[in-house]
Amino acid sequence: NSRYNIQNLICFTTFTILITSSSEQDPHVDDGDENTERGNWASKREYILSTIGYAVGLGNIWRFPYLAYKNGGGAFLIPYFVMLVVTGIPLFFLESAFGQFCSQGPINVWRAVPLLQGVGIAMLMVTLIVSIYYNVIIAYSLYYMFASFQSPLPWSSCFSWADSNCSDTPTAQMSNTLIKLLWLNGQMSLLLSRVALQRSSGLDETGPVVWHLALCLLLSTMFTAAALIRGIKSSGKVVYFTATFPYVVIVILLIRGLTLEGARDGIEFYIGSQSNLTKLTEAQVWKDAATQTFYSLSIGWGGVMTLASYNNFHNNMFRDSFVVTLTNAGTSVFAGFAIFSILGHMAPPCNVMFLCLRAGFGLAFIAYPDALSKLPISPLWSTLFFFMLLTVGLDSQFAGIEVITTCLQDAFPKLFRSKHGLLTITTCSILYLLGLPCVTRAGIYWVTLIDQFVASWVLLILVLLEIAGVCYIYGGNRFIKDIEMMLGNKSFVFWLWWRVCWFFLSPCIIVAILVWSLMTFTPPSYGAVKFPDWGVALGWSMAVFILLWIPIIAVYKLMRAEGSPWKVCM
Repeated sequence: NSRYNIQNLICFTTFTILITSSSEQDPHVDDGDENTERGNWASKREYILSTIGYAVGLGNIWRFPYLAYKNGGGAFLIPYFVMLVVTGIPLFFLESAFGQFCSQGPINVWRAVPLLQGVGIAMLMVTLIVSIYYNVIIAYSLYYMFASFQSPLPWSSCFSWADSNCSDTPTAQMSNTLIKLLWLNGQMSLLLSRVALQRSSGLDETGPVVWHLALCLLLSTMFTAAALIRGIKSSGKVVYFTATFPYVVIVILLIRGLTLEGARDGIEFYIGSQSNLTKLTEAQVWKDAATQTFYSLSIGWGGVMTLASYNNFHNNMFRDSFVVTLTNAGTSVFAGFAIFSILGHMAPPCNVMFLCLRAGFGLAFIAYPDALSKLPISPLWSTLFFFMLLTVGLDSQFAGIEVITTCLQDAFPKLFRSKHGLLTITTCSILYLLGLPCVTRAGIYWVTLIDQFVASWVLLILVLLEIAGVCYIYGGNRFIKDIEMMLGNKSFVFWLWWRVCWFFLSPCIIVAILVWSLMTFTPPSYGAVKFPDWGVALGWSMAVFILLWIPIIAVYKLMRAEGSPWKVCM
């Protein structure tokens, strides 16, 4: 039944895309747009919702709660909000202002500093590669959502998918709570490996494409293409639902969680009396807080610049930056309450279920679904949870695809600007084909490899160069005057804090995180499965391929410069 449901949805979505793409010739521009070449957001609300949807990603749901528990519970909120103030908000403000002032995507925006135009290309490459595996994670959510339509849930017991390692009840030796919980997580891990992923033994055993994941990947690709078929004019309407629905689900799950026995114990372990203030003396806690702040706001990907580039010139991006960043942080904290209230129900006597808590896939596809399967009418709660993951993932994917299409349109306006629908379909189709290796039996290893080498310390280098380019080469004072052209004149005191952050605090923190990340680097693995040497080498090759654009473009610009080489910097 799930297979027929997926096929019917694919047919309907295909029909919608074809009809919509053939109905518009110049989808970005309306009569009332200030920018008659690129178009603008139809309303301020659409920009805010799109940017919140982009910033609030899967990491808010599955990474922040784990980090909070790991790093002292409520005590973790102190370094988290400190890092938000000294790095998150200033850098988000910088990227928003840069994109809005130039009204260009992340490549053309660097015409302000031609020597660093390779940074924009590197941002595009990061977004392109990450969009491949992010689409796969959305496909996982779709598969689990369709699987949740069954009653009982497939992972609630040992059904036809199980082997001799699966048991409906713990053995006689499993008498204490800890062992029972380890057993429960083992059952979910078995389902994830054997049924959902059909996981092979390692990266070098590719195996065939897993058909149900390939169909879900196709469906998620088509959802994205349909939403972006008219660019921001269509995606701006879709986000009214996709950016707000996750909050409805979080509230529902929180209310349900608070009615369960053990919910209070779960919240106590999250940010309650079990908080450990002594953790604040550990450098690792501050590093985790800075890293979570940095990545959760999607700084350095090019998406913030791209979305801001469609604003009206005098839009108050300063206020918008506070709205988006504080909403993003609040969502992380709020989602943690919903997650921990239900996880607390798993083992109310002693709360040792947190020993099974994991970040990432473990929380989203093992620990939390297993907790939901123990509730009455579990298919309902499971469907809501995975539909929430789907909408959260789609919002971020929308911005990723928009970065790619915007860069192409800005570079070749005569060729692509009037063919946005065709460009979007082509881009999504290519990403689907590139994503097929990630839905083979070795797919989860490819996802892990890309995540660890591309969506990590590479971004730190790009943002460091971004700060250097804007503040030190283009000129921080010059940039402030550009912002005042959009916002109006501000006092010296107003800009003092932002100067301190842009010129000193933010780059110092980024350098510290970058050095720490490289010094503590460990070869990637998935669980107990180590990656082969050629896989690690491929990961480093992806990182080098992205960063190599920076010196190549810089040398090219210097060779083409007329007169003093310094002119190419300005």
